[in-house]
Amino acid sequence: MRRYDEPVEVRKSGLGETGGTGQLDRVPGVGGEAAPAQFLLRGRLWQVRQVVAHWVETGAWWQGAEAQQVLGHDTGRAEGQVLARDLLCEQEVWRVEAVRGRAAALATLAGCDGQDPGLGVFDLVLDHGTGRWRLAGCWD
Repeated sequence: MRRYDEPVEVRKSGLGETGGTGQLDRVPGVGGEAAPAQFLLRGRLWQVRQVVAHWVETGAWWQGAEAQQVLGHDTGRAEGQVLARDLLCEQEVWRVEAVRGRAAALATLAGCDGQDPGLGVFDLVLDHGTGRWRLAGCWD
């Protein structure tokens, strides 16, 4: 896996949303939850074929001031002072299989699934604190 930290634009879709084709509104692997349907990376459009995995990661709370105080380390903060980002650092990770471009996605749906170099598995991360998406990793 190659690691990245690049911003991406993501269009999420779920059951009941309108717009685009009906096929893009239902992403395999997700039951009713809004999932990435397509994303724009370096000016190229990628269509999500399937959600491989989905999870939520929290910040490293064990490295925070409260945990360090419990361990007896001086953190420079007053007792009980907690930064909101220490508690609210959550990011949602979507591991998706995607194909490059709309034509490639439609060819895949039609069963023309050859050795397309425009196919990959991507880790898309939504930072709940900022509302921004980024690419964290890629297998292609």
